Amino acid sequence: MDRDIVTIVSGLPRSGTSMMMQMLHAGGMEALTDRSRGADEDNPQGYYEFEQVKQIEHNQAWLQDGQGKVVKMISALLKHLPPAYRYKIIFMRRKMEEVLASQKQMLIRRGEPTNDVSDEKLAEIFSRHLQQIEAWLKEQPHMEVLYLDYQQVLQDPVGEARKINQFLGGGLDVQAMASAVDHSLHRQRR
Repeated sequence: MDRDIVTIVSGLPRSGTSMMMQMLHAGGMEALTDRSRGADEDNPQGYYEFEQVKQIEHNQAWLQDGQGKVVKMISALLKHLPPAYRYKIIFMRRKMEEVLASQKQMLIRRGEPTNDVSDEKLAEIFSRHLQQIEAWLKEQPHMEVLYLDYQQVLQDPVGEARKINQFLGGGLDVQAMASAVDHSLHRQRR
């Protein structure tokens, strides 16, 4: 693996990004995380988040520490990544109905309102965002993207782990990555 590259796991919230972080960490990649958001019922293995990522628009100094590591970033923040670095982005895709159901269940568990925006409107907003960000990513010469389907990772973790290992230049433990996939956490099946 190239130690100058910042590896990013991205996608919509609840699209499988935490699972992918677990796979990469199990495979031998160092995760850039501050563990400020602990495991809970929605992500029993943890969120693998790094709070400074949320400040990317105004603070990019942490990216130097991200070289040779993997960090999680929601897709809405990708446009703030400066071209001074090279990135390999693993972009998680998941059925929209499952994303919305998982998000709603998480809000219910937290006691937060779930009816501010209808599922139809939210699906429209998310779909438009995905079209825009994927078109933008195609135009970025300093970014390589591997799109992965959440369902496919669950169905063939070894095959998908091999794809990821190849994309990242080799050196990861493919079997350990595949073993990190916990099928019991696929609770919002559609």
